[in-house]
Amino acid sequence: MLTNEEIIEEFAQFLHLEKSLSPNSIEAYVHDVHKLTEFLNLYHENTSLQACSAEELRAFVLWLNSFGIAATSQSRILSGLRGFYDFAQREQYIETNPTELIDLPRLLRHIPEVLSIHEIDRMIQAIDYSKNEGQRNRAIIETLYSCGLRVSELVDLRISNCMFDYGYIRVVGKGNKERLVPVSGKAITEIHGYFEQTRNHQTIQKGSEDIVFVNRRGKKMTRVMVFLIIKQSAERAGITKNISPHTFRHSFATHLIDGGANLRAVQDMLGHESITTTEIYTHITKQHLHNTIMKFHPRALH
Repeated sequence: MLTNEEIIEEFAQFLHLEKSLSPNSIEAYVHDVHKLTEFLNLYHENTSLQACSAEELRAFVLWLNSFGIAATSQSRILSGLRGFYDFAQREQYIETNPTELIDLPRLLRHIPEVLSIHEIDRMIQAIDYSKNEGQRNRAIIETLYSCGLRVSELVDLRISNCMFDYGYIRVVGKGNKERLVPVSGKAITEIHGYFEQTRNHQTIQKGSEDIVFVNRRGKKMTRVMVFLIIKQSAERAGITKNISPHTFRHSFATHLIDGGANLRAVQDMLGHESITTTEIYTHITKQHLHNTIMKFHPRALH
């Protein structure tokens, strides 16, 4: 039987080599397992991770709860442990997975903020075109909304991955997983306009030659820069919603589902590993329907 540290080290190697997770994600998983090890050492006579039972895991959950740890954090820790024990069972270090008998804490699902098409148009119209970066910022908003990208995917978008003749871009998402995403003709037009007006006339810094969106110094933009562009555009448009670049991803998915798009297709375009994550947007559309009925139906106020 492996020691706790040995099996944790093998788990970390698995996450790195086979799952291609980022160092931060690996650290989070390993931290979750170490937290269980700490509990077992304190209360269960140094029971090994491989010998941990479902009963001991339930006691671990109660222990977490005693510290006032939120249900969201408890759920994340248990998800990390579930990944660890899936790995241990696959490698035949354990026969049965103790997490299979543990229910995750019930969570209140947060319904993200969504922009209407009219609000998105207002933000685009509010961009200051007297500045050199005006066309670039317009292209950024159109691309975020047209493709439903994460902000990290936007700033990493490469010219070599833009297949505009075919109407697609290749996106590198979480875990270095690639996907093809359709891009609208409007976004393509705005990106071409940005290149013709600005980017083709800039001195591009070494390492950013293949990056689509660059700053005034010719370097790859940061996520914070994109966040500020979105905030400033919203303020100029008089939009008071609490929005960020991710709001365009939410809006992209919600508007697709409102229009009748297949949930599996939306999952593929967003790069969600689980369709459960995508299903949140069906709740958004239902909430919008409820709000519409309560506002306009003649019996709603009675």
